[in-house]
Amino acid sequence: MDSYQSDCLRPLKRTKRTWIITTIAIQEEDKGPFPKYAGQLFNNRSYNTSLKYLISGPGVDEPPEVGLFSIEDDANGHVYVHRTIDRERTPAFQIRFDIESRKSGELLDRPIFFKIKVKDVNDNAPEFSKEEYGTTIRENHSEDEPVIQVTALDKDEAGTANSQVSYSIGMQMPSPDGLTFNIDPTTGSIFLSGCLDYKTANSFKLLIKASDHGSPQLSSTATVTIAVEDANNHLPVFTSDNYQLQISAGEEHLAVLRLQVEDKDSPNTPAWRAKYRIVKGNEKEQFTIKTDPATNEGILSVIKPLSYEGDSEMRLVISVANEEPFFWCKNGIVMISNLETTNTAVNIKVLQSQRAPRFHPPILIVQKEDPMKPGRVFRKYPATYPDDVPNKIKYELAHDPDGWLSVDENSGVLTVAKEFDQESPFLNNSLYTIIVHATDRGVPPQTGTGTILLYLSDINDHMPSLVAASLDMCDKQEGTPLVIEAKPALAHSRSGPFTFELAEDSEDVKRNWTLGRNFGQSVELLMLRSLPQGSYLVPIIIQDRQGFSTRQNQNIKLCFCPDGHTCKYSPVLQAAVGLGSGAIAIILMALLLLLVSSIVLCQCYRSGTKSKAIAPPQEGEQTLINYNEESRSSFSEAGLGITHGATLPPVSVEAGKEVIAENGHFTGYGSSQARHLDCFMEVVDKTLAQKVYYQSTLEDYGDLCEPCRFTEEGELEPNNSPCSISIGSEDLPADFLNTLGPMFSALEEICQK
Repeated sequence: MDSYQSDCLRPLKRTKRTWIITTIAIQEEDKGPFPKYAGQLFNNRSYNTSLKYLISGPGVDEPPEVGLFSIEDDANGHVYVHRTIDRERTPAFQIRFDIESRKSGELLDRPIFFKIKVKDVNDNAPEFSKEEYGTTIRENHSEDEPVIQVTALDKDEAGTANSQVSYSIGMQMPSPDGLTFNIDPTTGSIFLSGCLDYKTANSFKLLIKASDHGSPQLSSTATVTIAVEDANNHLPVFTSDNYQLQISAGEEHLAVLRLQVEDKDSPNTPAWRAKYRIVKGNEKEQFTIKTDPATNEGILSVIKPLSYEGDSEMRLVISVANEEPFFWCKNGIVMISNLETTNTAVNIKVLQSQRAPRFHPPILIVQKEDPMKPGRVFRKYPATYPDDVPNKIKYELAHDPDGWLSVDENSGVLTVAKEFDQESPFLNNSLYTIIVHATDRGVPPQTGTGTILLYLSDINDHMPSLVAASLDMCDKQEGTPLVIEAKPALAHSRSGPFTFELAEDSEDVKRNWTLGRNFGQSVELLMLRSLPQGSYLVPIIIQDRQGFSTRQNQNIKLCFCPDGHTCKYSPVLQAAVGLGSGAIAIILMALLLLLVSSIVLCQCYRSGTKSKAIAPPQEGEQTLINYNEESRSSFSEAGLGITHGATLPPVSVEAGKEVIAENGHFTGYGSSQARHLDCFMEVVDKTLAQKVYYQSTLEDYGDLCEPCRFTEEGELEPNNSPCSISIGSEDLPADFLNTLGPMFSALEEICQK
């Protein structure tokens, strides 16, 4: 090639053309038979010379498509093709032709480069960029704005009929009257003709067809899914054309009235959310109205006290519209307006300053609690007078459309009348509204209104809660307060201070517990009577200043406190937490009897002779009582420090009376009993110390647990114990278990391990 290019740099001169090439025509997807004649080469030098035609380059001996072309008759320059060709893979071939002498093999002429172009046939259908398209449009979509655009490409030769694509809609589902989708056949843009109606059809499916203009005509399809988003084509409508309201003069009233609207658009969308406005009657700006985001109700409040003398009767006109502009369809064209509203009237009668009962809070917000069975106390919702003027109040339910509650007309206690129904038609976005009236006996009677918003959905993020679900409390501390703390809700970090009350539905709770002082963020819990150790659930109702009220169970673990203020749990008590108080008492008594029975029982006596005692004179016949006859064993003198030959005073008379020993000495029952108890405690301490030692140092001390031989079972050898004890459990002090000392605590810790 370089040599030929250098030849091209020579001065141009007119030469006679020596190469002649007939048209070499090949068509893609030709089925043969092969090899197939494609065309012929001719060079003028062949008239007087024996030459040979040569072919090389892509499609011959170079990729792509090596071996596709050849010269079968090299003397005449006939070109052949050997197999089917795909134009979309290789649309053309740049082939080199040469001639050489058959004798010398010398090239006789400059080569010629010829471009063989593959002829296109319509063998490719248009292809969409996606098999499925999706989009969302608003219900008030304008017909001038494209809904979506689809595209398809044809791989056949550009600029020919084979690659020219046209679009059409093959199917539309559904097909409501007056509404169609159209597509631009050239660009693939889809447009809307008519007005959408979300209630009639909230989605559409279109089958789009793309066809080429070749022969035969080829086509393919794609699916377009169009979702419709609800827009504001329904105005909010007040449930009442007018409202009657009585308001006391000289006071501010929050949430004095809740206005409800109905809107057929999708809930919790800009097309549904309401905006309220007082358009007439509020020239002095004494009223305000806001939208409750949960219920879409308008909350009317008195923010400046009304005057009875100036305005004994008032009339407010309130309008409502949606956040989103209203639209309507006129002759298949969407019309939009910001001015469309509906109105209602509120007729207000201003009462003299004789004040009506007032609920605290005016709006009580409660979440459904399980179980809410009929007969269970729901809440106590009392009303009072602003100045705490005593007057009898009568309560009644003014609005409870499904009859879920009943109210005690004297106390205001609300009770569940029937189970709360999640499918109730009176629910508004999982909210059930109850209105309670409190009417006094004045002339004229005054009525206060309280509103209860009962949520059947989860609103725990708005409710206060207990700081600690479980608290420890020492037993035998009735009257000693335990402080219970509450914390604000996550959504209302400054909703305190709180009010606390015990739930009204448990007589046991009211008999055992009461609430003391309220500190705003916490309250005192007092135990009214001594209770057995164990776990107790105390239901407490916590309410913040925004009106959110929740019932929570405070778990109280009543336990033994060695130091009087810190709980110490033994394995037995821990295992007995789930048992009743009677079962716990039986377990403790069994432990006590086991401990007493394991102590070596002996009786005090002196060495040598038997001791006799004489009871003091009583009315009637005197009685001589012999003691220590059962054991007949000697008594160690060293342990008590008693002079040899002295007798032990008998313990045979009522407490508090003197007794006379044989030697004439006087003693008292109380001092004798104290000495016996001292001896008993000494033996208990030694026994516990021994048990602790063996438990902590020996793995197996079964040898030490041989059966004991008591005095009644045979002769008793001289005892080294300083005393002999026989004391019943009824003689033990009431705080006996609490006075066993450190050895008992150590033994308990070892047993726990």
